[in-house]
Amino acid sequence: MAFSTGSNSGPMAEINVTPLVDVMLVLLIIFMITAPLMSHKIQVALPEANLDRKEDMAPEVPPITIAIEADGSVFWNDEPVTEALMESRLSVEAQKTPQPQINIRGDKTTKYRTVKDVVQIAQSQGMRKVGFIAIKDRSN
Repeated sequence: MAFSTGSNSGPMAEINVTPLVDVMLVLLIIFMITAPLMSHKIQVALPEANLDRKEDMAPEVPPITIAIEADGSVFWNDEPVTEALMESRLSVEAQKTPQPQINIRGDKTTKYRTVKDVVQIAQSQGMRKVGFIAIKDRSN
């Protein structure tokens, strides 16, 4: 804070801009020196990925879709099933290698309890890959 030496005994309300100008000039010089160095691009020969390894991988298994309507009815790949039939099919699918993915598609008005019950049944039968299907909101 600068003080006046005149007849006013109060502090001066002016900012000393000399240090600010000094810092700005130093930054300007630094950026003037480093900017040309940034424009030089170094050419690097990157390795190429080899994705032709289908023979090493297990055959791809189509996913199983379980649809749940608002009234609680359950569909296995668009075929109506009971809870007992769904449990037996899930236990058979859990024994396969590789395991297929289970996609659960619930109606907008389906109670979450029904969806939770289907997920618990799938997990209790040994299914590891359980996912959900939803429609992307198109209002954006």
